[in-house]
Amino acid sequence: MSATWLARKLTIVAGLAWLVATIVFLALHMVPGDPAELLLSTGGVSPDPASVAELREKLGLERPLFVQYAAFISGLLRGDLGTSLVDDYPVISEIALRLPRTLELIAAGSVIAILVGVPAGVFAALDRGGAFDRAASAVTALLLAVPVFVLGTLLVLLFAQTLRIMPAGGFVPFSQDPVQHLKLLILPAIAIAKGLAAVLFRMTRAAMLDALANDYVRTARAKGLSPTRVIVVHVLRNALNPVVTVLGLQMGTLLGGTVLVEYVFNWPGMSTPLLRAVEGRDYPMVVGIVLTISVLFLLLNLVVELVHALLDPRVAHS
Repeated sequence: MSATWLARKLTIVAGLAWLVATIVFLALHMVPGDPAELLLSTGGVSPDPASVAELREKLGLERPLFVQYAAFISGLLRGDLGTSLVDDYPVISEIALRLPRTLELIAAGSVIAILVGVPAGVFAALDRGGAFDRAASAVTALLLAVPVFVLGTLLVLLFAQTLRIMPAGGFVPFSQDPVQHLKLLILPAIAIAKGLAAVLFRMTRAAMLDALANDYVRTARAKGLSPTRVIVVHVLRNALNPVVTVLGLQMGTLLGGTVLVEYVFNWPGMSTPLLRAVEGRDYPMVVGIVLTISVLFLLLNLVVELVHALLDPRVAHS
């Protein structure tokens, strides 16, 4: 992996982040009507003109569009995402509080999905047409058919309400009670992991079957290498390349599912201020969270590309 390749990838991520910020800015100004009037109107009653004028001044809507855009980009570069119109609280402070919790949930779900989906796909490929292969494929189809919020509700009913072995939801800081924190993390992490695990299972199984049919595998076996060495060194390493690619493509779905899971399990991540901001028409908060999620998606894909380049150095030289 060369420094030039990494610099080019970082430049692409920065350019895409700027493009997303520009689209969000323009979308905000393409909303029909006066944004200040829309924010202040309640129950179809027109707000006081003086209040509208005051809010327009506060939001800088009186200035020319290009001046507003320059101020918007300048604020982003300084880490200033504005102030919440509902709570009068810096948007960046709210995101700094909530984002680590969402990242923790995504990381836990991804780890579970990888630990379940990839080994299951390997064993299914080695047992092609066998009992495990058929059972795992059936379970995968079922997991893909069940929406994440439905699975989350079923997990709560089973483990929290019926068996009473897990908490239904909520959040306790790790520093306050590590054991309870992990208990509260398990069910939402499983709910997030289900879709990704199913996709990774299918991709791993298909990639393994494709790799097993290659000539170099037959050559390795003919040389007398042990079956374990053939699978681990010659088959699995090559099969993981498309799996890592699919993992990157699934990041958007994973982020979208996180919003629903946080809501179902009352996990105070990014979904809480986002839903509250949409309901309260808190545009600065909505813009800040949307931009944060978009940049997070770009960074997660960059990490996946780095892993892909480590597994297959040809990617960095292509």
